[in-house]
Amino acid sequence: MKAISYARYGGPEVLELGEVDDPKVGPDAVLVKVRAAAVNPVDWKCREGYLDAILPAVFPVVPGWDVSGVVVQPGPAVPEFSVGDEVIGYVRADVLSGGTFAEYVAAPVRTLARKPGSMSFEEAAGLPLAGLTAHQMLSRVLGVQRGESVLVHAAAGGVGSIAVQLAVHLGARVIGTASERNHDFVRGLGGEPVSHGAGLAERVRELVPGGVDAVFDSVGGDTLRASVNLLAPEGRLASIADPEVVSLGGQYWFVRPDPQDLQHLSDLADQGVVTVHVSETFPLERAADAHRLNEEGRTRGKIVVRVSE
Repeated sequence: MKAISYARYGGPEVLELGEVDDPKVGPDAVLVKVRAAAVNPVDWKCREGYLDAILPAVFPVVPGWDVSGVVVQPGPAVPEFSVGDEVIGYVRADVLSGGTFAEYVAAPVRTLARKPGSMSFEEAAGLPLAGLTAHQMLSRVLGVQRGESVLVHAAAGGVGSIAVQLAVHLGARVIGTASERNHDFVRGLGGEPVSHGAGLAERVRELVPGGVDAVFDSVGGDTLRASVNLLAPEGRLASIADPEVVSLGGQYWFVRPDPQDLQHLSDLADQGVVTVHVSETFPLERAADAHRLNEEGRTRGKIVVRVSE
């Protein structure tokens, strides 16, 4: 099958389009014909070798964890899906090897849910990793409740834009950091935008003088450290970007596949609660360009690779 792969760690130039072996389908997996795959920051971090300590590579690596597509072969122990079912998945394994930037991917059922009928394949491909991250952080880690205030950093990005929508759905007041060009976008999601950078603390305190109940950090570094002083006395802090959050009294979270969580997100999409904004779509052969654009870190919503029509 055709796929994007890399045979060594490195920059976007190591990504090559070529033929790789078709994936083998285990008893608890299904073979999915890939229609689209989203790009996430973790993809280029894996490609650079930054996650080698926890996710060793079996070269050649096909990148990509997000997928939308159609089931073409269920494994023998899979009654949940049939040939022709449209699915989405956060297809992460314990090693880097067979990813979603390919014509087919073997996806364990623990990584899959039914695709939202209201979404295109491109939009649906952007939901799994970002949606699961936002949902698990808000519900499991931060425990956001109705009537609370939540500060979401990078609120116009892939994870942040979904986090704003989910937090609003939970009944929270949401303040979102974003560049000024994205303020109207954040407002459209239901959030109250504030510019990031110098003076952030003053801008947030103007909106919530007593401090926010929860901070959802996806930036890390100085932004994370500044967030400590934006919390209410019993406020909670969590980060998906910087383990230093633990030393600051918060929690670090690495998203995990969960079919129930993913189906919940799919249902919310069909109810109109969650949308995915696709900023740009690339053909498979331009996956390196999609990686480069994602690395710039200024994307509104998601970048998606279209694999097949």
